[in-house]
Amino acid sequence: MKKTAALILMLPSPVLLAEELAIQALDEIIVTAPLQDKKSDSPVPVTVLSDDDLRMKTGHSIGDTLKNELGISSQSFGPGVGTPVIRGQAGPRVRVLSNGIGSNDVSAISPDHATSVEPLLAERIEVLRGPATLLYGSGAMGGVVNVIDNRIPGRQFDKLVGAALEQRFDSTSDETSTTMKVEGGKDNIAYHLDGFYRHRNNLDIGGSGIDTAKVAITDPSLAIVDNPKGYLNNTGAEAISGSAGLSWIGAPGFAGVSINNLNNNYAIAPDGTGDETVRIAMRQTKYDFKSELNNPFRFAKSLRTRLGYTDYQHTEIANGEPGAYYTNQSYEGRMEMAHQDLGPLRGVVGFQAQASDFNAIEKLTGDSIVPRSDISSYGVFAVESFDIGAVTYQLGTRVEQTDIRPDGFANLSYTPVSASASAVWKLDNRNSLNLAVTRSARAPQVQELLSDGYHDATRSYDRGDLGLREETAYNLDLGYRFKTDWLRAEFDLFHNWASDYIFQQRSGEFVDQDGNPCVADCVPLVTSGQHDAIFKGYEAKLIMPMMENQVGLLEMTLFSDYTRGEFLNGSDVPRMPPLRYGLQLDFNRDKLSTYLRFTRAESQPHAGDFETSTAGYFLLNVGANYQVQAYKDAKLMVFAKGNNLLDQNIRNSTSYLRNFAPEAGRGAEVGFRVSY
Repeated sequence: MKKTAALILMLPSPVLLAEELAIQALDEIIVTAPLQDKKSDSPVPVTVLSDDDLRMKTGHSIGDTLKNELGISSQSFGPGVGTPVIRGQAGPRVRVLSNGIGSNDVSAISPDHATSVEPLLAERIEVLRGPATLLYGSGAMGGVVNVIDNRIPGRQFDKLVGAALEQRFDSTSDETSTTMKVEGGKDNIAYHLDGFYRHRNNLDIGGSGIDTAKVAITDPSLAIVDNPKGYLNNTGAEAISGSAGLSWIGAPGFAGVSINNLNNNYAIAPDGTGDETVRIAMRQTKYDFKSELNNPFRFAKSLRTRLGYTDYQHTEIANGEPGAYYTNQSYEGRMEMAHQDLGPLRGVVGFQAQASDFNAIEKLTGDSIVPRSDISSYGVFAVESFDIGAVTYQLGTRVEQTDIRPDGFANLSYTPVSASASAVWKLDNRNSLNLAVTRSARAPQVQELLSDGYHDATRSYDRGDLGLREETAYNLDLGYRFKTDWLRAEFDLFHNWASDYIFQQRSGEFVDQDGNPCVADCVPLVTSGQHDAIFKGYEAKLIMPMMENQVGLLEMTLFSDYTRGEFLNGSDVPRMPPLRYGLQLDFNRDKLSTYLRFTRAESQPHAGDFETSTAGYFLLNVGANYQVQAYKDAKLMVFAKGNNLLDQNIRNSTSYLRNFAPEAGRGAEVGFRVSY
């Protein structure tokens, strides 16, 4: 402690307590992991947001909520859309789950489609960085985001009625959001009710909306006549959602059902020509069943079941007229059985099935954008773990069958096979190493294969490729963890060799809205392609206590992440995040928590063919929350955040719309949460 005291000011007993709490936090159970491991036992990097940490980080979308976590950014399409990007992978390679089952919207189909999973209702978010195809299918090559909202209660509550109310206001778009939750139970019955309402106006930004110099490169025929400064036209939105769930809970386990309805109407930032404004009106109804049985058979520890039906549709409305119309009716089910230990082996085996009816047309004319297709997928998987000394090994495999039956085309069939081997070596109480080697495979998605039509919201003509093959990736993940009373450290390196990597990119050609070559009123032609590619990068974090005494606890976090994607032919994979690094100061005292976070993002010159680079930026955010004992067991938390305090005009390199819609400018967000 004498050496440590020369560097930092602290009292011994609080530091030991802080270290103990940090170790406890590391040992929380990850329900998304194959064997529901403790966080400290996970062979791949895991991010968990819950409680006050989640409340302070909750954004306008799942991507916005997670964008400051290591290895994660947001693929924005204006403020109405924000889907997560994990280590440069997005869209169909990142599976967004709601309580362990797919959202089954069409957010993976195109970057302008918002996900139907809302962070406002979340009680916990878990992110597995790196391939998670074993449990969740070929759509999870990049990672998994599981949003848990307790819609179907899995445990009995301690009172008949409990409730929470949260209100937020964001100055950048005059956004107001209200979230309510009521839940409770008695005897063997538990219930859950929740809902939210959100409304916002046009978004404030830190400069001009359209980067005319970059647009002149990508869209030279575009005549920009409207380029407002300080705000983005046509970026308002309104959303409302409600859910109800009911469970029976007893000694054998639990079983429950839920229903959720979501309506989201959001606008897309215009291209500056004044010719067209686009809004998207989305509606989804979701029915779910969830159960878990403890020791249901002599050879089973538990049996977990999930079933869901999703009815999704959205209409892209251009100048008040309906345009592209997407529908998806989807069934998904999964069953996981954790078997009794077989000697040193502990593991889980399972089955997953999904069937959907997908269609995309021009609503007025009936012209096809993507042919109506029946899509089915069936997978079986197994994961086994065992210990040898201080090393925990984990082996797993999955075999999946995917069939696409499009109208007017021959049936398509794929059999992706995935496997993994990993080890966690706890060298001592302070040091641990983890290594994971994964083979992941995924089938091409229907829009990558069969798109052939004008897309209103992206203002592009999308053309698929029926010749696409299965995509296969071999991923190596190496991590190191170190924790003492004076330093906690996390380092993760990854290298991914992708064979036949599927991507959608501007072709450099321009066509009319019927897909024919043209010289006037042209739109970019976006095509599906396939090349071998390599992705590599790292994530690093150091947490150091700077002071701990009667004044409070002050910690400093140094962080950095980086992803580089290259095709083997020498060109760049498009829409990769930039190198980021920075520091965060956290101060906690009793019921007060505050932070200051400063991030430097470097420029991204590796934009990809027919794309434009993005400039670097500085991002300064601050925040504070205070806990109040309101009345008896009622609690009140008030919070405030200041975002982009330097008012930088930030162009997001992972966004398709970066030259037309920068990120939000300087703004303040305030709110409160009352829980009982």
